[in-house]
Amino acid sequence: MSTKKESTHPKKGGGNNGGKQKQRIAVYWMYGIIFAILGALYMTTDSSTTKEVGWTEFETLAKDNAFETITAFNKKNLIEAVLKPEKIAQVFEGETKGTPKIFVKISSTEQFADYYERAFKDTPIDAKLRYEEGDDAIWNYFISAAPFLLFVLVLVYLMRRMSGSGLPGSTGGLFSVGKSKAQLFDKDNHANITFKDVAGLSEAKQEVEEIVSFLRNPGKYTELGGKIPKGALLVGPPGTGKTLLAKAVAGEADVPFFSMSGSDFVEMFVGVGASRVRDLFRQAKEKAPCIVFIDEIDAVGRARGRNNNINTNDERENTLNQLLTEMDGFGSNSGVIILAATNRSDVLDKALLRAGRFDRQINVELPDLNERKEIFGVHLRPLKIDDSVDVDFLARQTPGFSGADIANVCNEAALIAARSDKQFVQKEDFMSAVDRIVGGLEKRSKITTQQERHSIAVHEAGHATISWLLEHANPLVKVTIVPRGKALGAAWYLPEERQITTREQLLDEMCATLGGRAAEELVLERISTGASNDLERVTKQAYAMVAYFGMSEKLPNLNYYDSTGQDWGFTKPYSERTAQLIDEEVQAIVNEQYERAKKILSEKAQGHKELADILLEREVIFTEDVELIFGKRPWLSRSQELEALREKENTPSPQEEEVPSEPQAESV
Repeated sequence: MSTKKESTHPKKGGGNNGGKQKQRIAVYWMYGIIFAILGALYMTTDSSTTKEVGWTEFETLAKDNAFETITAFNKKNLIEAVLKPEKIAQVFEGETKGTPKIFVKISSTEQFADYYERAFKDTPIDAKLRYEEGDDAIWNYFISAAPFLLFVLVLVYLMRRMSGSGLPGSTGGLFSVGKSKAQLFDKDNHANITFKDVAGLSEAKQEVEEIVSFLRNPGKYTELGGKIPKGALLVGPPGTGKTLLAKAVAGEADVPFFSMSGSDFVEMFVGVGASRVRDLFRQAKEKAPCIVFIDEIDAVGRARGRNNNINTNDERENTLNQLLTEMDGFGSNSGVIILAATNRSDVLDKALLRAGRFDRQINVELPDLNERKEIFGVHLRPLKIDDSVDVDFLARQTPGFSGADIANVCNEAALIAARSDKQFVQKEDFMSAVDRIVGGLEKRSKITTQQERHSIAVHEAGHATISWLLEHANPLVKVTIVPRGKALGAAWYLPEERQITTREQLLDEMCATLGGRAAEELVLERISTGASNDLERVTKQAYAMVAYFGMSEKLPNLNYYDSTGQDWGFTKPYSERTAQLIDEEVQAIVNEQYERAKKILSEKAQGHKELADILLEREVIFTEDVELIFGKRPWLSRSQELEALREKENTPSPQEEEVPSEPQAESV
């Protein structure tokens, strides 16, 4: 016999809590209305003694000069008169209150005005006569009661906000600000994403699938004495699918899933972050077994002890301390598995990363060639494409693209095709989308002089020439002098796959990058600001060679880089003399490669000139154009070497992978 576990959370529109909230709201409104009526009655009620008299008695009192003031109301057709103190006893018997008044009804104020002017023309009467419209009593009531009613409404609203009841989507109000903001996914609120919707990430999926498998069938692991990891940290560059993987876990797991961001713990009130952590884990323990996912955990999990003089860090550190205690403290946390995601694992506190809290760090890297094919397959499903679209070609043309970048490419290609009124998305639309995302928006309307165009062509042809003639330089794909984004010219390269990089490869890349500036100096006999991006990249690469990779002759085998980012801080790990030596070595490496670039361009001056002329004429050149001028490269690429090796061994030839590439663009 099986029993069905009831949810502890009441459903919408039912349960005792909903009835209590409605009852409480009704009581508040009833109190408010009563207070408003009482206040309005008090403010509008006149306690003065009044008496209605006939016209004859009024006329007699008027001729006797018994009134201080006489007021005629147009709308009411009523005369109201205030008696003089000495005439009160003549009209009223006994004690009176306030300012005794009498009133008499008339047919119209116009007739009263004519009568008053005739009857009392020669009679000495000092009463002040005035005419008023005479507002409606109900309107007077609302006007007088409006301030008090407004005060009551504001008071009721504040009470509801502070108690957190009666407001749709309320998160607890002021008194419940320490409650967790986590979104709960369970059988009543189920996520629709599964592992089938996550392309690539095979190793990462295997790790999290094991967690889901344990929650579904824990006996399979506990029989052998094993324990499921308490926490798993998803680490990787932006856009690689960390949050998507967590959503798939929520869709696959048959257990409650709490999802929130690290910034949800941060609040302006002291102690709120720690309180929200406690409330989150309290709810998780009630729902155990369950999964808690914290996205962008670096917002709350940064290393402690930084900037101690700034008091604003105390609240974040208190929140982190509470998180550390809840994840692995004296309290029992069985059945609660923590998933977290970040792209800044280097800034996380070491105590947060230790075993027992996050037992596993799952690296979600940029997709390789085969994974990019799978991702393209997912994002091409809703698109209308024709036979010209080759998924293998698209995957090879997008090295270094993340899953989010590939999704953007597919969407941009569809927009480009729609802009051209096409019925299908074609291959050239995808290539235009790649160029648009990598190089920026094409700006053919940008005004450039003929001299500037010639300078840009010479510069870009210098890059293309040297990269083609050096063994370890990246193969050229495309060069253009059409302005894109902030750059007046751009060059696309397709780097080979490298697990390690040698000194010779770094030097060849630096030489090819300096080819643009060298070509300007040799051909134009002047230099321009167009090489600013090249010089920035070369300088960073040279400093990395000397200070990080130990590739300097005077400073060999030394590394001054702290990969954790926690030990050295703002202080340099070397002396001023060493700093000067590093600068000298960097300058020597850059100067050497610059002279090497000028030497190569001098030897191939004719080919460089032909390439620049073609670029000026057509505005864009491809690999085939360079090959026609300089011939085929004498060196086999790494992919070609592997292909030849497989043919020799008669083995299948799977697709090879290229490492991420970035466009080399220069702006003037």
